[in-house]
Amino acid sequence: MKFIVSLFLTALLAFVAGLFTQLPWWVFVVTSFVVAALLHQTPGKSFLSGFLGLFLLWVVLAFIKDAANEHILSAKVALILPLGGSYMMLILITGIIGGLISGLAALTGSFVKK
Repeated sequence: MKFIVSLFLTALLAFVAGLFTQLPWWVFVVTSFVVAALLHQTPGKSFLSGFLGLFLLWVVLAFIKDAANEHILSAKVALILPLGGSYMMLILITGIIGGLISGLAALTGSFVKK
């Protein structure tokens, strides 16, 4: 139960902090750290909840923003990168990068709690 609460809280706080504040884009690191420090879990579960929470958030938000312009910009960026023009791979890589950063912040929060 703590895992699901941590996952949703990580995604919710990252969304709220990114949308309603003037803080930099990396503010989700602080929110992931705080959630993991307050809801103590094993380090593995903390990492996984931080990773999945932000991965799902960023993939969904990137897909919504990308679908608004019919994937024109992301397809062109995917051509520049070695992705073969696949906008879905670009969105997945975006989610993985954000998830890894959030997961490491949550792992650090879990270790600080110990």
